[in-house]
Order: sequence, then structure tokens, then C-alpha cells
Amino acid sequence: MGRHDTDERSALQQAMARIIGSRTEGLADCMTPIPALALFRREVPMPPAICTVEPCIVLVVQGVKQLLVGGDAYRYDDERYMVTSMDVPANSEVIVASPEKPCLGLALKLDLRVMAELIAQAGLPPPAERPRERSVVIGRISTQLTACIHRLLELLDEPASIPALAPLIQREIHYRLLTSDQAGHFWQIASVGSQGHRISKAIDWLKLNFAQPLRIDELAGRVQMSTATLHHHFRQFTSMSPLQYQKWLRLNEARRLMLNDGQDAATTAFKVGYESPSQFSREYSRLFGMPPKRDIVELRRKADGAGSAIPAPYRFTAAEQKATID
Repeated sequence: MGRHDTDERSALQQAMARIIGSRTEGLADCMTPIPALALFRREVPMPPAICTVEPCIVLVVQGVKQLLVGGDAYRYDDERYMVTSMDVPANSEVIVASPEKPCLGLALKLDLRVMAELIAQAGLPPPAERPRERSVVIGRISTQLTACIHRLLELLDEPASIPALAPLIQREIHYRLLTSDQAGHFWQIASVGSQGHRISKAIDWLKLNFAQPLRIDELAGRVQMSTATLHHHFRQFTSMSPLQYQKWLRLNEARRLMLNDGQDAATTAFKVGYESPSQFSREYSRLFGMPPKRDIVELRRKADGAGSAIPAPYRFTAAEQKATID
């Protein structure tokens, strides 16, 4: 990248930081009138916190963040963006931030159908190398990609133009990603019939049916894979087995029900698919660091003390404990 490109990208990022900074005053996370776009602000470094990250591109325009998935760490800043291609359980960490210079950025949900359309319609050549199977990658930010995302942010000041123009800019962003240094990864997950596409379908089914007993052979048949192949590729992409992933979904939904709907632990356990409240309590404690009732009381206390609403499940920091799912 030449000096001119670097200077142009830096100027765009400074403009983006001003837009995000002005819209996140007093907030940690902020949804926008553009449905797929969320903004975030962190004013102090934060230790790893449990999160569920949807398929999206995450861009930091100021500060440094890191995502921990399985045994891998993905660090990103104003030179590197992060992409998650599937709903993955992870730990999010803020490395560099201060009240004077907060960590500012955005998350834009990906539409894999748009990517599949672009692959089919734009005549893009397939990548020369087959990338490693994984759900998270770090890419280098180009001036062209930065300019697209800057235009999307500018639309926030033109709400009447969002319905007409936002889809066009988002489509261009998807095109830029398909021609980026991580093009192979996007081809891998968006191409119909690929292993990544099949694992995405398996995850979609689990999200809709997590409370039902899981039969791996039936799930494998739904996505046209053998049981062994499903296990192998599922773990490659998510660092979990399908059964571990189902457990993650159940426990996070249970937390949401208790936190937002005021349901008790026993009722919630049965609702999310557990047959034993005691087993539910053990696995909940293992994931979130304390028993259900105490965890919910602590979350509410922290939310009341901060004078803010409890973060929604979409947010990147849904808890403040590291976790291991056996």
C-alpha cells in the first residue's frame, strides 16, 4: 500500500471515529437505523468476556480488540478487520482503550446469500489456494473497503436514504470482501455445497431446534454429510462438537429467559431441553462461573450500578467470566 493510500485510509478512519464517537456517548453498544449495523465503544481495557458472535465483519477504527476462539487468538485494530462466518461462542477482550481515546468500532452482519449471488453473477475467479477451515479470520483493511464502510456510516445522517442506498453499499462491501486477501475464506463459506456452507446449515438447524434431543446421524443427513465428516468439519469451524454447541445454545437461551423474562431456574431448565434441573445448574455454573440464581442477581446488580440496560444477546460482551464447555 502506497503512502497516498495509507493517508487516505487514515483520514477515512478518523472521520469514522468521529461518527461512531458522537453516536455512542454514554453507551457500550448501539444499534443503528441500518438493521445490520451496530456500533460499539469501550473506554477502558476489558478482560476476556463470553460472547456469541454472529456472522459479521468487525472493524475497529480506534483502539485494539481481540477475540479468543478455542485455542486461537485473533487480534484486530485499525489495520486489520475481523470476520466471523458462523455463530461462534468466543471470548472478547479489549486490549487498548481509554476515556480520552476510547476503543471505537462497528459490526456489520454478513449476508452469505449476497456473497453467493456475487460469486455466481460477477464472474470472479476462484482463489488459487484453499484456506484452512475456520470460522474466524483476520484480514488487512484496504482503502476501498474503508471507503465503502465510511459511506455506510454517513448514511446515518440521511435516514430517508437508508432504505434505497444502504443495500447497495452493503452489496459493494460484500464484493470488496470477496476480492480481499481473505477471498478464499468467503468462497469457502458462501459457495453452495461447500463444507462451510453445510456446517452453516447445521448451525441454523441447531439454533431453531436446540431444545430437542440431538441425533447426530439425523443432523448429518439433513446437511448431506456422514456423521464422521460432520463431526470433523463442525469442530474445525467452531472448535466444538455439535453436542457441545447445542449445550452452549441451551445455556445462553436459559440465561436470557431468566434475565429478561424472570423465569426460575427449574422452569427454564425444562424449557431449554434439560431433563434434570441439577444437571442444568452444574453446567450453567461451569459456563458462567456461578449458579443460575446468583449469576442473574449479579448481572442485574451490575446493570443497576451502571445505570444502563442489560446488554442484549447480540452484544459482543454478554458476561464477564471465562468459560469451558466439556
